[in-house]
Amino acid sequence: MTNDILQALTLLKSKKWIDLTHSFDECSPHFFMFQSAEFKTIFDYKNGFFVQQLTFPGQYGNHLDAPCHFVSDARSLDELELKELVLPLIVIDQSERAKHNPDFSLSKDDILQFEAEHGMIEADTFIALRTDWSKRWPSQEKMDNKDDQGNNQTPGWGLDALKFLFEERHIKAIGHETFDTDSAKDFRQNNALLGEYYVLAQDTYQIELLANLDQVPVRGAVMLNIVAKPKNVSGFPVRSFAIVP
Repeated sequence: MTNDILQALTLLKSKKWIDLTHSFDECSPHFFMFQSAEFKTIFDYKNGFFVQQLTFPGQYGNHLDAPCHFVSDARSLDELELKELVLPLIVIDQSERAKHNPDFSLSKDDILQFEAEHGMIEADTFIALRTDWSKRWPSQEKMDNKDDQGNNQTPGWGLDALKFLFEERHIKAIGHETFDTDSAKDFRQNNALLGEYYVLAQDTYQIELLANLDQVPVRGAVMLNIVAKPKNVSGFPVRSFAIVP
């Protein structure tokens, strides 16, 4: 009898796999309120084996934000279902726009324009915002992109776009290449990360600091998010990748 699962695996391994994840270390860019990671060797080969102690915030490097990151009594990372972490991937490309207007917020109208060109966004998909911001890695200065007044200039999701995607298109999760869901401009104006709160209040997750979205088609790929399972935590570094048809 043919094993359909093994056949499917053979098919998947014949396709192109794209790593959507930065490696990180003590010098990697991070959110301004966090301290740098620390990698400390606690056993070396003189002891017979090599072991490091790693110290960093849960939201470090490419990471998954669980609902409880912003929402009290919401699900933690270990409560996410495995099937939630494997989703069809749709990439909204705003990379050229980001070159000329690094402070933009993606709007509902932008999504409608995307759909006019690429078709309606399906339910239960992962929507990634491509800005090519990941090409600034591993420079903290370039990732922050401060203006003359010292304010960060980074793109993000507009609240109207997020509400449209979750409430009318019924998507499952989102991701982006920057530190935050919201644009830096919206964060300053609102004095809050309203977009990020909204996403996590939908009882779902998001992935931040994605890489290599320029190597993934607009649609047709599948995204997998492989993450550890510490108990009752709000986020953790993740290995995200896409299988491209």
